[in-house]
Amino acid sequence: MKYFYLCLFLIAFNYNSFAQNTTKPTKGDKIGDFSALNETGKLWKSSEVNSPFLVVYFYPAAMTSGCTKEACAYRDDKTKLEKMGVTVIGVSGDEVKNLKHFKESYHLNFTLLSDTKGKIANKFGVPTSSGGSINKEFNGNNFLLTRGVTASRWTFVLDKNRKIVYKNSKVNAAEDSKNIINIISKISKIN
Repeated sequence: MKYFYLCLFLIAFNYNSFAQNTTKPTKGDKIGDFSALNETGKLWKSSEVNSPFLVVYFYPAAMTSGCTKEACAYRDDKTKLEKMGVTVIGVSGDEVKNLKHFKESYHLNFTLLSDTKGKIANKFGVPTSSGGSINKEFNGNNFLLTRGVTASRWTFVLDKNRKIVYKNSKVNAAEDSKNIINIISKISKIN
């Protein structure tokens, strides 16, 4: 009987691992509309973004070292990116309240999306692992930050037709926004 339950567990585990990321979109593939709650708890929809480029960057966890460097770099480069016709969104498995703390703590000036079940990550083919909780202190306040899933650090650039024009699965967190500026400059020159 123990063997039977072990087999059922292994079958379920392998199925969930396989089913989680079956799509692996590549350059040129169109990404369908997606939506999620943003850091204020309001529903954000990709269909409502009208800019020529949409940068969707996935990060593991709010208020952690690499993720903070990446977010702050996007914050600092926002004006330059906007002049290039770019809208930036950051996506993680964090709960909405984590994103609110993250945005307020670091004065982030772009949208953060809560993807606790990894649905957006799955749509983009981004690997996820189990979530978790971490305690963080900022300005003397302690926060328990909980994630439903932990997404890998990947970045995508979508054009106005929401086709992938750039995909990076080996992101350098601190240099991501600078890299995106260079990539979009090159794409804009071609078009």
